[in-house]
Amino acid sequence: MFKKLIYLLSFVLVLSVVLMGTARAELVGWWRFDEGSGTTAYDFSGFGNDGALLNDAGWGVGYLSNSAVQLDGDDDFVEVPHADILTVDNEVSVMAWINTSRLEVPGAGYAGIIAKGNSVRSYSLYTTAAGVLHFSTTSTATNAYVGTTSSEQVPLNEWVHVAAIVVDGGHIYYINGEPAGTGGSGIVLPGTSDSDTVVIGRTHEGTGRSFLGLIDDARIYNHAVTQEDIQVIMLGEGWPFAIAPTPEDGALHQDTWVSLGWRAGDDAASHDVYFGESFNEVDEGAGDTFRGNQTATFFVVGFPGFPYPDGLVPGTTYYWRIDEVEADGTTKHKGEVWSFTVPPKTAYNPNPADGAQSVDPDPVLKWTGGFGSKLHYVYFGDNFDEVSNAAGALPQGTMEFSPGTLKMARTYYWRVDEFDVAETHKGDIWSFTTEGAVEALDPANGAVDVTQTPTLIWIPGVNGASYEIYFGSDASALELKGSGNLGSESYEPGLLEWNTTYYWRVDEANSTNADSPWTGPLWSFTTANFLIIDDMESYNDLDEGDPGSNRIYLSWIDGFDNPAINGSTVGHLDPPFAEQTIVHSGGQSMPMSYDNGVGKSEATLTLTSNKDWTVKGVDTLTIWFRGAAGNTAETLYVALNGNARVDNDDPDAVTGTSWTEWNIPLQAFADQGVNLANVNSITLGLSSVTGGAGMMYFDDIRLYAPAP
Repeated sequence: MFKKLIYLLSFVLVLSVVLMGTARAELVGWWRFDEGSGTTAYDFSGFGNDGALLNDAGWGVGYLSNSAVQLDGDDDFVEVPHADILTVDNEVSVMAWINTSRLEVPGAGYAGIIAKGNSVRSYSLYTTAAGVLHFSTTSTATNAYVGTTSSEQVPLNEWVHVAAIVVDGGHIYYINGEPAGTGGSGIVLPGTSDSDTVVIGRTHEGTGRSFLGLIDDARIYNHAVTQEDIQVIMLGEGWPFAIAPTPEDGALHQDTWVSLGWRAGDDAASHDVYFGESFNEVDEGAGDTFRGNQTATFFVVGFPGFPYPDGLVPGTTYYWRIDEVEADGTTKHKGEVWSFTVPPKTAYNPNPADGAQSVDPDPVLKWTGGFGSKLHYVYFGDNFDEVSNAAGALPQGTMEFSPGTLKMARTYYWRVDEFDVAETHKGDIWSFTTEGAVEALDPANGAVDVTQTPTLIWIPGVNGASYEIYFGSDASALELKGSGNLGSESYEPGLLEWNTTYYWRVDEANSTNADSPWTGPLWSFTTANFLIIDDMESYNDLDEGDPGSNRIYLSWIDGFDNPAINGSTVGHLDPPFAEQTIVHSGGQSMPMSYDNGVGKSEATLTLTSNKDWTVKGVDTLTIWFRGAAGNTAETLYVALNGNARVDNDDPDAVTGTSWTEWNIPLQAFADQGVNLANVNSITLGLSSVTGGAGMMYFDDIRLYAPAP
């Protein structure tokens, strides 16, 4: 079997560049274990999830390199601190090369390979006494473990690649790149509710799951990889890029000088260093951001005799990049742009957050002190101007403040000035609104990529009887746009400009309440720089007779009532009818099952708005789609006005299990006679190649103008 494996890997080598570009995009943990010494296992995913070798964990000879982690089967393991990037919501793939002489802890039945969580279990992969793999995950749909086993055996005393995947609610196994069984159903992974560490070489059940032997090239992907991906991953690959930045990417750096550090990429002989205050300039190597080539893996900034000799400036974000240069001096590997921020001298990170709603009326206000601050002066009230202009507060040494019991449904403002011995730094004005006030429902406060024809919806306050709504693009000069009584909490501002921030506020009144009126909080949203045809967010599960019903299958007309000529079914058979787990963005996508035994499967949306596909010079239709495991390859197409059709040029498009962006020039429809100024309908479909069946998901159908 091992010789056959070598031939297989050689065959797929030619695909490695393309496939690995896709695979690495969602690789969230990658421990190559090629350090060979020390107690740190570096994460090569770029997310900084370095692991610690604990107890007597050591090093042995690896499969892909000269080094692998060696575990004694008693209490050795590698532990990776929790990070949200390591949690999974919809899909996950875990894998490693292993070499063991024992598939279980004697009498326990199992030995752990990779795991995250126990009471809430994101993923736990084991070998078993029965000789097969065992994969266990928590399903939040049932609040129970779903455990399955592979159909193929794990050989002893030789290197073997093992992988387990969650996709479409079930488990898939691969051993040495070949299918090794499936199992489970209805799995909904726990996401960020799992806050446990990741462990390699055991599980969170303890030493009774300890692995004996060698583990090499362990990986976690937050999506389902394909068999072809795995066959390329098994080849291993060098990592030519710099990793492990110090300070960590995105860190707050509490000093005005820094010694930058990194771990060199494979084959790096020297390093080109870039540093500056502009992401774009550092990314492009523009201006004076190139600081030289050197062999050392550290670089000092903010100290006399070095760049920024007068020191780094508080409140500034700095960007840096390391390009690895091979010995020939010409082969270079451009690194990622990393950043760190020197905190401002003003207070920051307020709690409650600026603009927070439904805050408890007995709050304790907290913040992070400004750089070098020693004393803090707090100003608080319900009038913005008074808080902004206030002076003379008493100093305090702690970074919290209790304003006492506040009124319900009221917006309050606060400011913290910071004293650093040399001077006092006036803080920003923050605000929050206590419980019982009117709340923005849609668009959410701060929302981006909002349609240019929104309907503003809010939840009335507990005491309000009537309202006034104010709206505009100037936060300081909102215009009164309407008023009304309870029961009409919506407003349509009409057609808005693209890529523009708008502000709105709802004030409420009640003549029977002494605290009336109530000035509402200021909200904002920013319109999209594209035209939204359908983002799937407006659909609901209300009964069809309900005036507010907007079920997805009532808008996207499928073949449910005419299955003899159209094999599609839009929406799930039971609510929620829109897909709410497998989504590209937002909270929903459109699921569409297909059965092309009848020749085609399609669904059509009749447009009631955004029918002019020439506005702002739009020239590209974009559709995000993805398939499901087990899909049969068919031809994916989109049609306008019922007859102008464009096919996707990838014959395997519907078999992919990652979201894919499909860009279609509008000229392709115009060439077929479509009047782009009056588009009446859009159809998404699959035409028969094999007469197969499966499931598709669609999301974020948009129109884009050319880039300026």
